[in-house]
Amino acid sequence: MAASKASAAAADKKTIAAEERRKKLILIKNNRALYVMILLPIIYFILFKYIPMTNIVIAFKDYNIFAGTWASPWANPLGKYFIQAFSSAEFVRALWNTIYLNVLDLIFSFPAPIIVAIMLNELAFKKFKRVTQTILYMPHFLSWIVIAGLAMQILAPETGMVNVLLRHMGFEPIPFLNDSGHWVGTYVALGVWQSAGWNTIIYLAAITGIDTELYEAAEVDGASRFRKIWHITLPGIRPTIVTLLILQMGRMLQVAFDRPYALSNYLVRDVADVISTYVYRVGIQSQQFALSTAVGLFQSVVCVIFLFLANVIAKRLGEDGIW
Repeated sequence: MAASKASAAAADKKTIAAEERRKKLILIKNNRALYVMILLPIIYFILFKYIPMTNIVIAFKDYNIFAGTWASPWANPLGKYFIQAFSSAEFVRALWNTIYLNVLDLIFSFPAPIIVAIMLNELAFKKFKRVTQTILYMPHFLSWIVIAGLAMQILAPETGMVNVLLRHMGFEPIPFLNDSGHWVGTYVALGVWQSAGWNTIIYLAAITGIDTELYEAAEVDGASRFRKIWHITLPGIRPTIVTLLILQMGRMLQVAFDRPYALSNYLVRDVADVISTYVYRVGIQSQQFALSTAVGLFQSVVCVIFLFLANVIAKRLGEDGIW
């Protein structure tokens, strides 16, 4: 009798499992369009992100392009190219410049879309608001090559519109892109101009999710516009701010190649040379593939550490992390 009960229980479990599988298949069938849509990004990440990760072993090998990744001999010592990188004054300079420019971007570029989103939300005239949003979004669709070309024309020391105007006003022309001190400020300002408008989209979406009754209650209590922003809008979008801040911290050792490369020249290399341009120069131009891979691996590992630390700190402060 005990055996029959056990067999019945096993049969029930199989029936339940079969029913769950059937429900899952029905769910997939009913939402097959969504699964097809997500299939392409999955294929993209597998082909162009995960499969290339197998080549990180190049950082630990005396890589020979003709022998290939796996036939190339291991470096002796194993961390030979990491030691070589940190022994290079150029790499140390590029590392410092990367951190410095990212800190400036964090200070100026990160809060800019928050401020712009709040300002746009406060606009009462809807048509003007839409036109303003369109104008602010447009720079995002310009490549940094185009932006650099425009900047070189507008900010040229002799013929640039800005310096011509300064000269007419009795001021000395400013070498915006040809002097290390001025280049950094120009780099950050152009970054804010290019990204602030587009990045407002997510903050505006977060603001629309705030209960309008809170604003109405504050209006009844006689709260000023600034107080409504401070006590309702900012707390309402704080989870979004924290999430994006954590993701930004995960990119503290990454600067996109196109922006510094397009805006820089040999006069400002001491501040414009970052890890991405260093890797390009060492890996592509000098064909030191093992060294460039070691630098890229170091960069990725540090970014992951920063991401984890930022997430832990956010949770310790009572905020929601990204996982």
